[in-house]
Amino acid sequence: MTQGMDMDFDALRRAMQENYEQPEGPARNARAELLLAEAEKLNIPLAVIEALGHQLKVYNYSSEKDRMFVPFARLLRMWDERPEDFDEYETHSLHWVFKWVSSGMVGQPHVPLASIEKWLGEMEHRYRLAGHSERAVRSTEFTVARSIGDLARAERAYTAWLAADRDSMADCHACELHDQGWWRAEQGSEAEALELWRPVLEGEYTCAHEPHAILASSLLPLLRLGRLDEARAHHLRGFRLVRPMESMRGAYADHVEFCALTGNEARALELLAERPAYFTDAGEPRSRMDFLAVVALLTDRLTSLGLGAQTVPGPAGRTWTAAELAAHARVEALSLAGRFDERNGTAYVSGRVRERMDQSPLVERLPLGIRATPTVAAPVRPAPAPSTDASAGTEPDLAALLAEARRLSAALHPDSVAAWAAVSEAADDEDLTPRDRAELADHEAMGLGPEGVELFARAAELYEAAGDPGEALAARARGAYVLALSGRTREALAAVSEPYERVLALYAEGGTGVQQAASVLVGRARILLQRVHEAAETNGAGDGTEALAAAETAARELLALAEPEAGNNVLVASRAAEAQAMLGELAAHAGDAERAAELLTRGSEAFVAAGLPWFAVEYEARLTGIARHLGDAEAAERAARAALEHGADFLEPTGHAQLHLQLAEILGATGQFGPAADHALEASHWADEGGEGPTLGAWARHQLGGFLLRQGRWAEAAEVLESALPELSAQTHGDGAIVQTHWWLGDCLTELGEHREAAEHWLQAAEIARHWPEQHDHAMLAHLAAEALGHAELLPEAEQAYARAGDLWRSLGNVHGLIRSLRARAWLAVREEGSGLDTARELMGEAVRVCEDEVPEDDEARAQLVAELAQTHRQFGDLVARSTPDDADDEAIHALFEEALAHVTLAVAGFLSLGKDALHSRTGAQLAAGWLEADLEHPGWAAARAREVLAAYAEGDGSDETVVARRAEAERLLRATESTA
Repeated sequence: MTQGMDMDFDALRRAMQENYEQPEGPARNARAELLLAEAEKLNIPLAVIEALGHQLKVYNYSSEKDRMFVPFARLLRMWDERPEDFDEYETHSLHWVFKWVSSGMVGQPHVPLASIEKWLGEMEHRYRLAGHSERAVRSTEFTVARSIGDLARAERAYTAWLAADRDSMADCHACELHDQGWWRAEQGSEAEALELWRPVLEGEYTCAHEPHAILASSLLPLLRLGRLDEARAHHLRGFRLVRPMESMRGAYADHVEFCALTGNEARALELLAERPAYFTDAGEPRSRMDFLAVVALLTDRLTSLGLGAQTVPGPAGRTWTAAELAAHARVEALSLAGRFDERNGTAYVSGRVRERMDQSPLVERLPLGIRATPTVAAPVRPAPAPSTDASAGTEPDLAALLAEARRLSAALHPDSVAAWAAVSEAADDEDLTPRDRAELADHEAMGLGPEGVELFARAAELYEAAGDPGEALAARARGAYVLALSGRTREALAAVSEPYERVLALYAEGGTGVQQAASVLVGRARILLQRVHEAAETNGAGDGTEALAAAETAARELLALAEPEAGNNVLVASRAAEAQAMLGELAAHAGDAERAAELLTRGSEAFVAAGLPWFAVEYEARLTGIARHLGDAEAAERAARAALEHGADFLEPTGHAQLHLQLAEILGATGQFGPAADHALEASHWADEGGEGPTLGAWARHQLGGFLLRQGRWAEAAEVLESALPELSAQTHGDGAIVQTHWWLGDCLTELGEHREAAEHWLQAAEIARHWPEQHDHAMLAHLAAEALGHAELLPEAEQAYARAGDLWRSLGNVHGLIRSLRARAWLAVREEGSGLDTARELMGEAVRVCEDEVPEDDEARAQLVAELAQTHRQFGDLVARSTPDDADDEAIHALFEEALAHVTLAVAGFLSLGKDALHSRTGAQLAAGWLEADLEHPGWAAARAREVLAAYAEGDGSDETVVARRAEAERLLRATESTA
């Protein structure tokens, strides 16, 4: 509306409808005030009534709820003075909003309790005069009573509410079930509450603010019942609904609370940052109090984690730390609560607010599968308590520490390095024997990786001094291996040569045992295997074949030495198992995947049998990949699950992420999308924990979104995919992943009714695919974008996208895609004023010509073309029949219907030639032709069409919905022809 321009009543109504469809907020409210001013210029009482009602509605669904009382008071005064000025709809609306006003007052602490009771009584009186049930009155009384803490009265009102008859004044089913479930949850019957909410959550009942509110209210009950997957899903789905609704600050607070109680503090802070006005908007004090209470909960939680100095989002005008905001929010929330309690004459509200602010986390960490800006450090798990009694102030017992370190070393436990570090910290050099110092240096070197070469040499010297030449040689072999890990393979081979020759001689003389000999041999075999890996990285250049043969010889030598003694010594058993696994890796390098799988399986099983499952993980992961390559999904899944089980307590976060993602992909490939999503979720969590969020984590989220989409969990999938998209890059993940993510988002958003946004994603994907050599995806994306633009009523943009898709289909020789784009453009054309029908005819005619000109390659292609041509004629007929102008005379209408009938008749013939495969399409066209013939006053021909359909389904399946619908329509057509005969 141009400012200052007068409008008539119809224009005013259109403007109010357009305004109501705008996002909630001050801009919509201000527009409603301008529209009221326009209404007052018309000197039409009903115009003012409708404008006041519009203003009241937008105030109610905004942060300025307190402003709805003025237009309501004026409406009520107009009703009392001249009820005849109200039409039926506005009479109903006036009584309907009585509920909003009466219950809304309780959320305004400045409104006295006596006034609320007066308005409640006024509502009851007026409803009785209007002949309405008391159901809405008792429901409103329940809201008032529960809000002030009069729980006995609330229970009485609740009972009376459910006992009263539903009528036109009762809240919708969805809203009623929300309040009923909330009450049951408050009384501790959370499972009953969730059952009450189930019809809303499943989509049986919905409204403008449901299931939004129920999804938020269900979060804590689900957590308390241990139904964590549902809680996560309700958060992802529900927050997407609540995000654009300014009036739903209370539900928004529920989502912040959920994040604060599930270890998702970073996500909670992002939510606060999205709504800075929620800290200060004063139009609804009750929801502001609830919001500030969960802000205090969150920031107190951060402070308890040692993050009180963390900068956090807060009220505008200054920078806030978590500790400062915690104190501020607590004071503000309790101040508001105090105002309510002063009005109510109780301490109920303050008690509830304190309980909410002082909650403890319900789950230590609930992964959500979405990216959160890492503004908050994850809580650090406490280190294991020392085995000695440190709390008593005694020094650690060195002998006990040594014994524990040696026990772990003998078991080859991953914690042995840390145990030796504890020995090092507790001991002075003079307290240790040469043997102690040798083992200490050896394990310290193991913890250093490639930087431990010199320390391994020192350990070897100490072992020599301690009289253990075999272990000295083993230490030197370990030092040689870490040289290979740093890329110095030739140097490593030279370094291991002497220890290898000496240990074999020493072993033959009985100067050392099989354990030490095997340790040297495994070091040499590892170095040779490393050389094979390096040769493979250069595509087999250099001495690849020689390296492979040398490594295999070394592995077999190790196996021959260790396997006979494997049952007598854990370390020797591990060497035998590793030899089997090495041979498996070498078989894989040689291209013998089946042999590789067999040997890797043997090696993994040997590690597990020896009580060393953590060593099996690496090989089980490799076995997973080989099994997938062989197409053995069952074996791949089995190996991946074993790797996860055996590595659960020992893997770094990135290792967890990789294994979970591997299993997710296996499960997804076999259609197990639910379990696949579970593992992709875990992968995204562990990737974030390991600092791999932008790389591995983004890929896991991409996969998770796809798995959720395949389950029809559109809102959850959209949240996850939108979270993944900013971190996906062509360099790291490939542009195919980016295109697929946009594509999936378009699918999700279409299902959610967000057509414009869906089109944007498909167009972005199409722009990337435009540069690909194969253009099918480009064409498909352009076509999908065009469909979405059409649904979004962006008709010129849709026409442009369909034309682009059509050109692409034509260049690809894809006749069916081209025909469908032409038909779609025709339907768009008839929505335009003026020459739309003529343009549509041209486009449909071109689609017919493309069908007729195409030469099929075989019978199957011919049948597809016949079906496409028949469908085009059917749509051509429907398009013409539906394009009749409102002001057309009988002659023009008759001509259009004749034209339409000609096309539909051709469609019937085409479908008929395809036999049973096109039965439903044929009968649909026959009925369309029949109705046209009835309209053209050919009742006999129309009846014949109806009888043909009934005959076609004479023995049809009564459980088939299409069959039932066709029969019913044919019978209606017959009755219609009989009445005009």
